[in-house]
Amino acid sequence: MENPLLQTRFNFPGQTHFYQGKVRDVYTIDSQFLVMIASDRISAFDVVLPKAIPYKGQVLNQIAGYFLDATADIVPNWKLASPDPVVTIGRLCKPFHVEMIVRAYLSGSAWRTYKNGERRICGVQVPDGLREHQKLPQPIITPTTKAAEGHDEDISREEILKQGIVSEADYVGLEDYSRKLFAKGTEMAAKQGLILVDTKYEFGKVGDEILLIDEIHTPDSSRYFMADEYAERFEKGAVQKQLSKEFVREWLMENGFQGLEGQQMPEMTADFVAQVSTRYIELFELVTGQKFVPAPQENPTTRIEKSVLQFLKSNL
Repeated sequence: MENPLLQTRFNFPGQTHFYQGKVRDVYTIDSQFLVMIASDRISAFDVVLPKAIPYKGQVLNQIAGYFLDATADIVPNWKLASPDPVVTIGRLCKPFHVEMIVRAYLSGSAWRTYKNGERRICGVQVPDGLREHQKLPQPIITPTTKAAEGHDEDISREEILKQGIVSEADYVGLEDYSRKLFAKGTEMAAKQGLILVDTKYEFGKVGDEILLIDEIHTPDSSRYFMADEYAERFEKGAVQKQLSKEFVREWLMENGFQGLEGQQMPEMTADFVAQVSTRYIELFELVTGQKFVPAPQENPTTRIEKSVLQFLKSNL
């Protein structure tokens, strides 16, 4: 029986802080570990939707873990263990207050900016005459500020350095890591018949060491196209089939909701929730090339608590 995980409220040994994000519940342990639990909550337009999506948390957590492990030779990351399908435990880092967004195609918010006549996106010059979803001459980095609440804001490299948000030496390192990670992600996507269109990376520091943190190359943080359909759809000016949670945003927009004041959240029927769950599972299998194995759904909080306590007992 499906029993989606809406939220958790644990009190672990050595727990010093708890934070509930839009999707994840994050516990700080002994000022050195983060226990990050991927719930089945889903958000769009900076709003958490009223119903949880079965297995969504497991999908995101396991895709992120798959890519963190695959890129650890490029940049060290925060992950130490994943003792449960929805849990990652890692090192507590001091995060940089920027997100590094890498784009290889003119899609999403970059296209909307370009369509409005702008030819400099986050300080990066983009040529005239491009169409939506067109491949850029080379991948570009379009950073945003990392907001504690509300919307992240576009910002240029120059402004980041001018405002002292990140030191120049560190920013050069973040750019280098981001390009290398994107190249690896592009290579891995191609093996699955996918195009990695754009994605975001977050980094933090432990002492003087830069670490990759949070999730990586998941459908919530990345956009993928189907490689075998891309060229034909682009030539025809047709909509690209996207492997991301864009389909949820599209459903909301079709039903008159974009998170704006006064708008009514449409009803999430059981059928729609089941469709979204199935879509996330398909995304997992397409992106990783692995068969999805659902975690036991009976008493998920008991299962999670037991697995985390076992890790902490061995490592505290």
